[in-house]
Amino acid sequence: MLKKIPHTYVIVFSIIVLSAILTWIIPGGAFDRHIVTVNGIDRNVVIPGSFHYVDRNPQTWQIFSALFDGFVDKADIIVFILIIGGAFWIMNESKAIDVAIRSILRFTKRIEHNRLISGIGADNLIFILIMLMFSVFGAVFGMSEETIAFVIIFVPLAVSMGYDSIVGVSLCFVAAALGFAGAILNPFTIGIAQGLSNLPLFSGIEYRMFCWGIINFAGIFFILRYARRIKKNPGLSGVFRDDEYWKDMRETHNQQIIYHTPVSAWVMYGILLIIMVIFSILNPMTNISIGDRTILFPAVPVITLLFGITGVFSLRKSVHFFILLILLVTILFLITGVMGYGWYIMEIATLFFAMGLAAGISMNYSANKITKLFLDGIKDIQSAAIIVGLAGGLIIILNNGNIIDTMLYKLSRSISGMGRMAAISMMYAVQTLINLVMPSGSAKAALTMPMMSQFSDLIGVSRQATVMAFQFGDGFTNMITPTSGVLLGVLSVARIPYEKWFRWVLPFIIMLTIIGFFLLIPTVYIDLNGF
Repeated sequence: MLKKIPHTYVIVFSIIVLSAILTWIIPGGAFDRHIVTVNGIDRNVVIPGSFHYVDRNPQTWQIFSALFDGFVDKADIIVFILIIGGAFWIMNESKAIDVAIRSILRFTKRIEHNRLISGIGADNLIFILIMLMFSVFGAVFGMSEETIAFVIIFVPLAVSMGYDSIVGVSLCFVAAALGFAGAILNPFTIGIAQGLSNLPLFSGIEYRMFCWGIINFAGIFFILRYARRIKKNPGLSGVFRDDEYWKDMRETHNQQIIYHTPVSAWVMYGILLIIMVIFSILNPMTNISIGDRTILFPAVPVITLLFGITGVFSLRKSVHFFILLILLVTILFLITGVMGYGWYIMEIATLFFAMGLAAGISMNYSANKITKLFLDGIKDIQSAAIIVGLAGGLIIILNNGNIIDTMLYKLSRSISGMGRMAAISMMYAVQTLINLVMPSGSAKAALTMPMMSQFSDLIGVSRQATVMAFQFGDGFTNMITPTSGVLLGVLSVARIPYEKWFRWVLPFIIMLTIIGFFLLIPTVYIDLNGF
């Protein structure tokens, strides 16, 4: 008889208990820190050579307060998840996403007979385009938390196409993670790491673009191969039974859809258009940040014009297509806000909340019905919020136990006295290990790069190579670390148990880690531009 696999909550709480035990074993330690302005933002940065031992702070009863502390620390992401759940529940009730899925399925059947496309596969072509788009988002502006919102779209799409929820998560979350790891212009990893290493901002971009291409080729190939196997034999999926939730939801929603356009949808169109015109007048031009460059572009007026023209056609067809247009415009404003106005969790959550309300009003739902749907969505997704809080509590246990800096100090000392290739490999390993307990790229850069860059000077390795070791070490394990609130949030939304995800993603992570090692070799032995 098979032993029952522990629940994700049990796994994370067990790691919290283990971390608390380590605070009794590992000596307390701390680095001195000072404020450094990196790319216009103040960062609390480690002072190299300042490590000193401090009194232990063993964690005991704090393992029980970890959930509370984690909720407080991760409140922004938790509220974001709850709002996303409520907003998309309203949209799901409208059956607009079902209309979109049906349209995509019809489109794939229509193009699969094309000789050129049939060689690639219609599904493969669509998956490649979607994944490349999200990978670019991850590589350019560090998309991460935002992928939680897209899981609700792509998981039911993948399941409807005959795949599984893992494929759906791969289309957005994994793709963005591949871009994040192969970062080209990511200000949260490359920008901070180079700034702390006193390197020109986004220098060495040519080789990083090459690395991004290799990582994405390998990653997309792996996922397409898996998707083909699941399509051929769905029973091979480790989440076959878990996906019954999505299959049941589709069956419930696959009732006869009545295409219509209530007057309320036209009213909503007028209200949104007026609001967007006002925003266009107030923000006629937007400075879109791409790496260290800014492009002046009339983003808001262009989106407004797109909405104004296509809104009429979508409304004449059906309110469902109008709601899909609202979703598209929401995504365009998300990209514009992040790249042009520095939006983060609060602004993006507000945007999706407005999207949910607009969808409900367009369907002529009463205020009470919209409220009930919103609360039902929160109830449905609340497990994702709880697991994010639990993961946040784990980080707090390690920080309050004063062992994070000690672990870094011990690991960094092991690098001293090694050859160049061995040293850069150890830096890569250290960054990878640290990422398992500290998934925040910007925080890890502030903690490690001031020391690592000086190590590289001593051993004759380019500081740019050290940045690459940080980039890869920070990126790949984001898809497996149980301390990542984003990962656990994504898996909870997708209804994928962590242990099943771990089994699937482990070979993938090993493959990417090996690729990362080989991509570091040229940074040591070849004179690359910017290195």
